[in-house]
Amino acid sequence: MSPDITDKPLNIVLVEDDDTDVEVIQRRFQKKNIGNPIHRARDGIEALELLRGTKDRQNLQSPYVMLIDINMPRMNGIELLAELRADPQLKDSIAFILTSSKQPKDVLRAYDFQVAGYFLKDDMDATIDLLSNYWRINQFAGAPRNMR
Repeated sequence: MSPDITDKPLNIVLVEDDDTDVEVIQRRFQKKNIGNPIHRARDGIEALELLRGTKDRQNLQSPYVMLIDINMPRMNGIELLAELRADPQLKDSIAFILTSSKQPKDVLRAYDFQVAGYFLKDDMDATIDLLSNYWRINQFAGAPRNMR
């Protein structure tokens, strides 16, 4: 019998290098009473370490949803998406882009790697409302139906 994971919270993996943006995002989640655990990675390399459980990090268990910035040092968001989709263990990760980049090439490249959505940081409240509704009504494979 497989373990019941319906009581596990939906983890949020925030891949963002800017500390100010992280604070803003965390405050907006609190303001909206979204209490899901947020796991931060400063770039794509840290995100992969978190998801794979490497570099003395315990791997993050499902269910999780990723919010990925594009412009980061070492490994940017597009490079991270390429790594995720090439990894048999991580290829089905649900990833949203949350960025300030309005470049059409970034939008197209992100969707080439099957992102679930591409959001700009310009209107964080509307984005978080949309994500909250998505997470609340979406049926995740082996995941809880509701946000906390």
